[in-house]
Amino acid sequence: MDASRLTTWIEIDEGAYAHNLGFFRRLVGPRVELAAVIKANAYGHGLLEIARLAARHGADSFCVFELDEALALRRAGFDQDVLILGHTPLARLDEVVAEDFRQVLFNRRSLDALAAIVARTGRRCRLHLKLETGTHRLGVDEGRLADFLARLAASPGLELEGVYTHLANVEDTTDHRYARRQLERFEGMCERIAAAGFKRVKRHAACTAAALVVPSTHLDLVRLGIGQYGLWPSKETLLSYKLRHHLGDGAAQVLRPVLTWKARIAQLKEVAAGSYVGYGCTYQTTRRTRIAVLPVGYADGYDRRLSNQAHVLVGGRRAPVRGRVCMNLIMVDVTDVPGVALEDEAVLLGRQGEQTVSAEHLAALAGTISYEIVARLRPGIPRLVRSPTATASRPQSQIGPTTRW
Repeated sequence: MDASRLTTWIEIDEGAYAHNLGFFRRLVGPRVELAAVIKANAYGHGLLEIARLAARHGADSFCVFELDEALALRRAGFDQDVLILGHTPLARLDEVVAEDFRQVLFNRRSLDALAAIVARTGRRCRLHLKLETGTHRLGVDEGRLADFLARLAASPGLELEGVYTHLANVEDTTDHRYARRQLERFEGMCERIAAAGFKRVKRHAACTAAALVVPSTHLDLVRLGIGQYGLWPSKETLLSYKLRHHLGDGAAQVLRPVLTWKARIAQLKEVAAGSYVGYGCTYQTTRRTRIAVLPVGYADGYDRRLSNQAHVLVGGRRAPVRGRVCMNLIMVDVTDVPGVALEDEAVLLGRQGEQTVSAEHLAALAGTISYEIVARLRPGIPRLVRSPTATASRPQSQIGPTTRW
């Protein structure tokens, strides 16, 4: 796919992705299963695009949230293990069994339904039991654990392959006492599971933040989410990592952002001093102003709360957003950017020249977190994978919906 034919697109930096995955592989060691979490369209980066890179650069397996994400991977030819983290409708559990997906389990009715399916089909189903240790989302409470284990023991076709938990407060603080209490509860429940006869079970408790700052969570499997995309889970995680490893400001360069979002200027116009720009007349020019209109808006994932706050990059310079973000358009002030022309590239998220617009910065302006900034990027925006050795002037063959440059 030729980017010159697009009005907006997302570039995925394969070199940055390979760097990040290699960093986490060295961090957790060769014996720990590295599971790339690619739910929510790979945090906005592209499900199949990131799956290909993850498989190419050393991820062992995938985690998704729902069955249809797992099926999309199978249809695309991926035969790696896929762990479904969310609830699969009872009426579709037979698809989980047929495709040999790993299914997270936390509902007794799901357990009974799966037991009936494996008994009827003679197939197996690999389960990962989600243990409730203090986050109080999905999970099996300690008081219900014995009942689940008894039902599993009575169903030979159900294989308890893994047990895991998720930490509630590992990335929002530098004080990890609550996380340690959760891990103590988790270890206690794991001991009960082993005592019930389930000896060879994978244990996992690490998301990106835990993998970075709580090494005891590495266990048998790490669920690698935001970090593979080159984003820190939080400022607190970055600070905790710096303190643990006695690093200075260079610690921020440990991870390399993978995603750049670009758009082409759709129109340039001269606006007189005293003119209003956009809906609601929320911005009034104070001088003769040159406005560039970009064909992206909140329908594409550019948050409306960025109105009159954010900048985009044009010609290597920062151009402020003027007026309200529209459904499909934003307006930016390029008065002080020389030589701007129709269809020039603008960077909404990422680097251009020496300037950067980071997901963390946009999140701060919008009052949210970097996860939301990238995860909400419209799935229909083309994702172009940029190879470390290729250039935009030499397009390579397209593989499915992914273009490698």
